[in-house]
Amino acid sequence: MSASRIKAYESIERVTLPAGELEASVLVRAAARLKECQDRWNEADHDTRLLGALEFSQRVWTFFQAELARPDHELPAQLRRDLLALSVFVDKRIFEVMVHPVPERLTAIININRDIAAGLRGTAVERA
Repeated sequence: MSASRIKAYESIERVTLPAGELEASVLVRAAARLKECQDRWNEADHDTRLLGALEFSQRVWTFFQAELARPDHELPAQLRRDLLALSVFVDKRIFEVMVHPVPERLTAIININRDIAAGLRGTAVERA
């Protein structure tokens, strides 16, 4: 699928999804990509998949950081600060995995992505 078609789909998704659902959807997608890498760690295309999943997660969290840093953001200031602190942890973990790839290091990022998505959706997280 071309980049322009993906952007068109995402803009439609943004318009039709309830508040918080787009963010939750993106976090779930990021978690799924990382979980797939973790589950298929020893397969031949592992390095390419892992780099793509890590870069996707990094872009997601960079977007959240930019949004949360806005002074006019609708979330309470303390919650924004807490989420920004969490984003720093996620950034550090992503870089750790890039430098020293170990499947267990993905678990924290996967769980954080799932937990934040569940919170945005108002649902509980099931652990495997």
